[in-house]
Amino acid sequence: AQKAVEAVSDVVAGAEVVKCIVPTVFGKSIETVYEAMKREKPDVTFCIGQAGGRVGLTPERVAINLNDARIPDNEGQQPLDTKIFEEGENAYFPSLPVKAMVEKIKEAGIPASVSYTAGTFVCNHLMYGVLYYINKEFPGMRGGFMHVPFLHEQALKKPNTASLSKEDIVKGIEAAITAIVENS
Repeated sequence: AQKAVEAVSDVVAGAEVVKCIVPTVFGKSIETVYEAMKREKPDVTFCIGQAGGRVGLTPERVAINLNDARIPDNEGQQPLDTKIFEEGENAYFPSLPVKAMVEKIKEAGIPASVSYTAGTFVCNHLMYGVLYYINKEFPGMRGGFMHVPFLHEQALKKPNTASLSKEDIVKGIEAAITAIVENS
């Protein structure tokens, strides 16, 4: 995900794209993006993460208030069956046009579908945190999350696993951004 995000154009569909690399770590991921949200005050906070094994790009439709890590994060944390924010809602829905994003990605020739589960690892944790802060502190901001599949070089070590080229993932991310710009 990081390699693809770094290759995304700095301006897409007339919108300035400010990139923020986020650690795959419970807590720190939300803190990193929250600080960027306060600093940049963007119209949209759009997070990208990797879900190996998915066959295309998948904008997420819901984030749930649950950390339940089957594996440790990059700092060894493995929260099990805990809330992300005690006072937070059970779930938040993104304010991005996920169906329009899927259609725009497909128009670009890249596989895509709406996902109804961001999992319970750091990606869901981050998406939930972004939507929580939008709900509490940034009411005019839109936000959401999209998963991307493995790169081809990652799938080489995982037989029969779906993957896309970095160029196709970048093209898909830029198509998703275009849909966000075009649909309020």
